Amino acid sequence: MLGVLAGASLAPAATAESGPPDPTRAGHATELAAVRSAQAWTPPLSTRGRYVVDADGNRFKLKSGNWHGASGTWTGSGSADDPANNHAGEKSDRMPLGLDRAPMSEIVAGFRELGLNSVRLPFSNEMVHDTRPVADASLAANPALKGKTPLQVYDATVKALTDAGLAVILNNHTNTTRWCCGVDGNERWNASRSTENWESDWLFMARRYRDNPRVVGADLYNEVRRSILDDPNWGLGDRHDWFAASQHLGDRILQEANPDLLVIVEGINWTGIPVDGLPHERPTLEPVQRLSHTLVRSGKLVYSAHFYDYTGPNHTGATGTGETSDPRYRDFSRSELYDVLRRQAFYVASQADRHFTAPVWISEFGVGGREETGAKQRAWFKNFVDLLIETDADFAYWPLVGWHEDRKGNGWALLHWDSAGRRAGLFDGDDWRAEPWARLVEAPGRTGEVAPADRWSMLSPDHGDFVQSLRMREVQDWDHGARKAACPDDQRLAGLSHSGNRGLCTDAGARGLRAPGGAHEVVRDERHVEPGRDWASGYTKLQCPSRHFLIGYSVRGAAVSAALCAEAGEPLGAAGRTVWFDRSDGRPPAAGGGDFAYGHRKGQCADDEYAAGIAYTGRLGSSRTPDALLCRKLR
Repeated sequence: MLGVLAGASLAPAATAESGPPDPTRAGHATELAAVRSAQAWTPPLSTRGRYVVDADGNRFKLKSGNWHGASGTWTGSGSADDPANNHAGEKSDRMPLGLDRAPMSEIVAGFRELGLNSVRLPFSNEMVHDTRPVADASLAANPALKGKTPLQVYDATVKALTDAGLAVILNNHTNTTRWCCGVDGNERWNASRSTENWESDWLFMARRYRDNPRVVGADLYNEVRRSILDDPNWGLGDRHDWFAASQHLGDRILQEANPDLLVIVEGINWTGIPVDGLPHERPTLEPVQRLSHTLVRSGKLVYSAHFYDYTGPNHTGATGTGETSDPRYRDFSRSELYDVLRRQAFYVASQADRHFTAPVWISEFGVGGREETGAKQRAWFKNFVDLLIETDADFAYWPLVGWHEDRKGNGWALLHWDSAGRRAGLFDGDDWRAEPWARLVEAPGRTGEVAPADRWSMLSPDHGDFVQSLRMREVQDWDHGARKAACPDDQRLAGLSHSGNRGLCTDAGARGLRAPGGAHEVVRDERHVEPGRDWASGYTKLQCPSRHFLIGYSVRGAAVSAALCAEAGEPLGAAGRTVWFDRSDGRPPAAGGGDFAYGHRKGQCADDEYAAGIAYTGRLGSSRTPDALLCRKLR
């Protein structure tokens, strides 16, 4: 969002005969809408590698925009009813902006004209519980909505968008209904309410729209950042741990509320004190490379990030208080900018077969329109659009709707309405962004069916249980007092770290390996080691029984406590080998999954193998950590 911390192509590419699209010609927007209206897609959405796909496996590139307002526009001082006390003088009155100026159907039709197939729809936790009717004047252009609460107006908005064929991503933008994103009480998911209340609100919202299949995603929280005294973190296990909070809520949504939703996790927006000489940065998705999410349902995770010209990798975007001498994104050359953006976010989608590989949705970016004359700002936007096209990235522009008077006002929006209901749109001939925007929405990209991709998932029982198997979650505590880790039900254990307790799961080489309704066994001793087949002499071996494979493990401190085995649906190979990783890495060359335990030695079976046992030693000086895996051929 426009704030600071401190203070699958739907249209054919242009041909040589037709020439590039001309966004200024009459009827251009109508043609865009017609092409996109003809594009069918089948919900629900899921992911295959770096792509979002529909229920038929066809690429569904998120070409989105943000319709803001329900999360608040009040700046935090003075009366919220005075437009002057709302961001850019635009008073949303706790609902999507513009409903006082244009019929909802007209606004939604405008989104189709822009070439969008999806809308990110922010809300605040406060809005969810607000029982006050919206003021009649704020609904002047939509009289049928008069007398309704903000949540009921939000309901009507969701229905109008999905009835028009658009996908909707619910976005918990703020705790309180006010403009984001400074030091404002909305810095974290639990800044102004408890984590328990935050989760409860999300389960309520996910269930509320469960019967609408075009509500496709849950964007868990916006721009997690530092408060006055505290930083958020990624993996420390405390109440400021955004990784743990998003992991836990994502699992709850998929298990308890709506198994069809995409779970969208944004990186950390800011840590540190923005003063020259003190550490401060915008981590975005960089921590994902070392610690990534594994949800209880595979193929549901999307990562997201935000980029604006006036911010930077170490710049809050502030002027005055909170401003540092660090470069803003607009200060970088094109090549420097691309290097920074790839490091901060785009690598997640560009690297295949890693534990972190997932679609990356740039769910906010934008720039000023008609009144923006800054050369750096314009160059940044065109360069950023070029990178989105080059990487075939999913995106969402901020914002879609704004106000204008005599074509002046908050020029960031792509569609503006004045107080008389007259629209000034992107394609009306005087907005410099029309050309790069048309290139973006019409750019050729991956379309059609996407082949299923191998899944690689990290297990991280760093601070507690990390049981990602829905089957095992139904079982009573299978190793009381130990921290337990288990792969999602469609995956098997492929690797372990010597220390650090990390594991790697995959379905490479064998999808649907586990027997439907098959048994599991918790192994704590050597009862299944076959006579004459001591594959780790002098070590304790926790080996699965015949026709079983490893799906998890438990630890006490650093020590292995038990192995978790599951029954296969078909006979498994018996030929095997011992993979040692007590003194050096024991991973195959070019192993899939990537570095799933940074800084630790790791062992991993090959793609055509399954893990059937874990060996460790209890001799003096050992911490009983994993030393070897028994890897056997799948067939």
